[in-house]
Amino acid sequence: MRAHTRVGVLFASLFALLAGTAAPGSAAPAPATPDGADLPVTYNSVPAVAASLVRPGAAPPGANDFSCRSAAHPRPVVLLHGTHVNMAINWNTLSPLLKNNGYCVFALNYGGLKADQVGGTGDIPTSAGELAAFVDRVREETGAAEVDLVGHSQGGTLAQYYVKFLGGAPKVHDMVGLAPTSHGSTALGLDKGIRALFKVFPGLEGFANTLDPGARQQLRGSDFVNKLNSVPDTVPGVRYTTIATKYDEVVTPYTSQFLDGPGARNIRLQDRCANDFADHLALAFDHVALREVLNALDPATARKPDCSTPVWPVFGG
Repeated sequence: MRAHTRVGVLFASLFALLAGTAAPGSAAPAPATPDGADLPVTYNSVPAVAASLVRPGAAPPGANDFSCRSAAHPRPVVLLHGTHVNMAINWNTLSPLLKNNGYCVFALNYGGLKADQVGGTGDIPTSAGELAAFVDRVREETGAAEVDLVGHSQGGTLAQYYVKFLGGAPKVHDMVGLAPTSHGSTALGLDKGIRALFKVFPGLEGFANTLDPGARQQLRGSDFVNKLNSVPDTVPGVRYTTIATKYDEVVTPYTSQFLDGPGARNIRLQDRCANDFADHLALAFDHVALREVLNALDPATARKPDCSTPVWPVFGG
């Protein structure tokens, strides 16, 4: 399973890079649907990539309706994609799932390259400024005092930075991280080799810092990670849920994703369903993981995930 997962992660990462994603800071509306109609929810990464290719830069289904109001769930949910993807790919499943469950859903593309459509590559503190502006816009247009943040990979870490260092704590009630790089990743133990390579070829380091600083900033021991961890993991008043898979081979070790402190709750998916084989990429299309997202956002209606069907690496299920 580990070898299969590693190959799947590398293939899917390359495919996402080649496929392209969305423009930085954009928040285009999703396609219109009839009032009261449930949106289709597909637990599979392939339709997500296809949707992004058809409508590059667009919001996922159900997102970015700024006229949305919900008496059942008055806090809007803001979705934050990971590195080298965008909101259309990352949230093709969760966005309509949340919408069907009565949430007002919002998403943005952040930290992208203007020359193409790959998101989450920019300097993370700068991207956090984009998030701060977007949260303020959502709060202003919806009248909500607080939002909930759900982030995958870098998206979860971006949320942590925003809450810790950009004054986001009073504006955020729940923060849910799917495999966040909370304490940096060893990149399967390659982090030391990457640093050694940069010492031998300093020009390569400069190129990486210009083209894709967001990826390097998530390595264990980076200046960004050291700053992020220079204060406690949690901020009073915010409720934290971290959802991880033991088959994660992007954010390693997977236990480094977990947060420690008041208000923190950590979930390993295999403790919920033994037949959940999701890797890092599959988490956003994993029915077990996304059930736990719903549970975190509304504990009063929480229920156990359905373990009757397996979840697969890369594709989800």
